[in-house]
Amino acid sequence: MRKALTGVLSLAVLIGTVGAAGASAGAATAAEPAAKRNSAAAGGEASNEDIKDRILAIPGMSLIEEKPYAGYRYFVLNYTQPVDHRRPSKGTFQQRLTLLHKDVSRPTVFFTSGYNVSTNPSRSEPTQIVDGNQVSLEYRFFTPSRPAPADWSKLDIWQAASDQHRVFTALKKIYGKKWLATGGSKGGMTATYFERFYPKDMDGVVAYVAPNDVNNKEDSAYDRFFRDVGTKECRDKLAGVQREALIRRAPLQKKFKEQAAANGWTFNTVGSLDRAYEATVMDYVWAFWQYSLLADCADIPADAKKAADDDIWNSVDGISGFSAYADQGLATYTPYYYQAGTQLGSPDIKQPWLGNLSRYGYQPPRNFVPRSIPMKFDRGAMRDIDRWVKHNARQMMYVNGENDPWSAEPFRLGHGARDSAVYTVPGGNHGSKVSGLPEAQKAAATAAILRWAGVAPAAVEADPAKAEPLAKFDSRLDRRNGEVERDEATLRP
Repeated sequence: MRKALTGVLSLAVLIGTVGAAGASAGAATAAEPAAKRNSAAAGGEASNEDIKDRILAIPGMSLIEEKPYAGYRYFVLNYTQPVDHRRPSKGTFQQRLTLLHKDVSRPTVFFTSGYNVSTNPSRSEPTQIVDGNQVSLEYRFFTPSRPAPADWSKLDIWQAASDQHRVFTALKKIYGKKWLATGGSKGGMTATYFERFYPKDMDGVVAYVAPNDVNNKEDSAYDRFFRDVGTKECRDKLAGVQREALIRRAPLQKKFKEQAAANGWTFNTVGSLDRAYEATVMDYVWAFWQYSLLADCADIPADAKKAADDDIWNSVDGISGFSAYADQGLATYTPYYYQAGTQLGSPDIKQPWLGNLSRYGYQPPRNFVPRSIPMKFDRGAMRDIDRWVKHNARQMMYVNGENDPWSAEPFRLGHGARDSAVYTVPGGNHGSKVSGLPEAQKAAATAAILRWAGVAPAAVEADPAKAEPLAKFDSRLDRRNGEVERDEATLRP
């Protein structure tokens, strides 16, 4: 059981602290002029002495645990946040975050996955590049960072950006050098939204494989993607397995029922085992390209019609995961599906190779959220973000994967963008990184990140082609290009 190891302020003091910060958060909703990014190196000395005491002196900050890691200090923390940044007196909740501390004299990277935070030490790619500190924040409403009772109307992109703004404001007093925001997938989206609502906070943004579903009713870009991705041989193999999984619904569902009984899976949210089974099969092709590389097609059954039932089952289960749409698999990701059905949007693809085999088609997010939680879609949310990025992007970088389905609807820069770029990793999946870019682009992107963080060596300033990460690769802390964290849910960024 987790224990708070530091004093907790009285509720009255917490509400007062939250109220002051919440007022400033509300004032920052309008897009601000883009003159920025000369943040002063205020607060914080070069010494690491008593860094834990300095962090825990922040009102509302408490320690869950400290874990050792060579060359760093690593803290798992809670921070008191208002449920509603517009009405901070109406209640608070504890939001979990981690801090990988290098030195207050180094830049800091603000990372979010857009989901739960890992409590094991890790580094995002920009953290390795700049050899800096890293703050990682759990997204609101992902447990345990969920208000009780949960008012789901307070789960939106502005409230989440305001969470980040308060954490940044609190920690900037200690970590006074430059800050970069980053994240992959929904984390890249989150970094973008943070920049849109609080454009004066960060000195740069590096967003990886971040989808941008501007018009939720128009998803033809995904259909074009699946028509051309990879090779025809690979596409045909995947389509063959997916078709057989629907044709053999009866025998394979018998196995599914046995698995459900053995593991205690239930299907109340999605409605039936049949709906859960088909949703998993419908994700199969998408999930392959999201998590795998073209070379992995060698592992797909070559002739699906002649394959044994177990071969079809194992291929779908290994790539999509049959637990994904059980209540137990969906529960962790309820906040994501809620946001997909209220602001973010979600893909709907036709998959014509399936003919009439599908009974339900691509099911909408509403099917994956308990009916007790009301949902209404805001068509203007992503249009606002897209418009802002095109006209106001400053020191923003997007890194996409050529073979990643989520990159089919990417962020694009407009005439108003300055010192920003969009890169695509050749053959890349949902784990695409700067390190996977062609050499010239990799150097240019690395040089930009170093410059935005204020740590570009003189040699790199003179010749960006010489840019390299300042910290050595650590297999325990870092992921290589193409490595994707797997989980039970597949069709989500």
